[in-house]
Amino acid sequence: MSQSFTDKLAARIRKTGSALCVGLDPRPVMDDLQSVPSLLRKVVEETAPYAAAFKPNIAYFEAMGLRGLEMLEELLPDMPEDVPVVLDAKRGDIGETQKYYAQAYFERLGVDAVTLSPFMGYDTLEPFLNYEEKGIYLLAVTSNPGSADVERQELADGRRVYELVGDMVRRSMQEGRKTSVGMVVGLTNADSSILERIPDAPLLIPGLGAQGGDLSSLSGSGHAAPPLINVSRGIMYQNPELGFAEKAGRFAQSIREALGY
Repeated sequence: MSQSFTDKLAARIRKTGSALCVGLDPRPVMDDLQSVPSLLRKVVEETAPYAAAFKPNIAYFEAMGLRGLEMLEELLPDMPEDVPVVLDAKRGDIGETQKYYAQAYFERLGVDAVTLSPFMGYDTLEPFLNYEEKGIYLLAVTSNPGSADVERQELADGRRVYELVGDMVRRSMQEGRKTSVGMVVGLTNADSSILERIPDAPLLIPGLGAQGGDLSSLSGSGHAAPPLINVSRGIMYQNPELGFAEKAGRFAQSIREALGY
């Protein structure tokens, strides 16, 4: 029997007691290009016991050219099978182009989920929506200051733009789509008022660690869907005197305490 992405994620969180998403953002400026594959494998191996998911950001691999994309393709088959992989791609385009993004990520790379930009409309999501055991996360309230320019703007009826994204999530549920649909809500801009306005769907929450997000903003939301709290730089590059496992363990514990796991 097939298992939805949300169910797989929830099972992983129950197994580890952790909602930590470990971001994989290799930086050739800081690392010799030849050392990147071994660095990534070391991060994955050492943080896996604390990881609810891994999130490679495709931009960092694309910046390394063809070899970078090869590194990603080589890494993915060796990732732990029970740990979901969320590809951070933030793609958004018309249907025909989006169809090939879906094929590239779900069929060729075989990742479990991908981030998408929904701001060209619901039809741009449709090529991703009928994949069993897969998930998508729609950009809703991102962690950058510029989220105030569009995403958090107030509409004429008093709602916010990000609530339109929430409507797309609800529509996918009402249509019974096979793909799990969640939202990206940045910790630096999240608060109880935002969480009250969006559906109870899986949340991918960046902004902890180097970006300085406050976990207390998530408390008391009442959401039951499994969240993922992402840390990238805070594990890979900050506090180099500490091992990756120790840093992941500390973040996992702080998340556990904040969310009551």
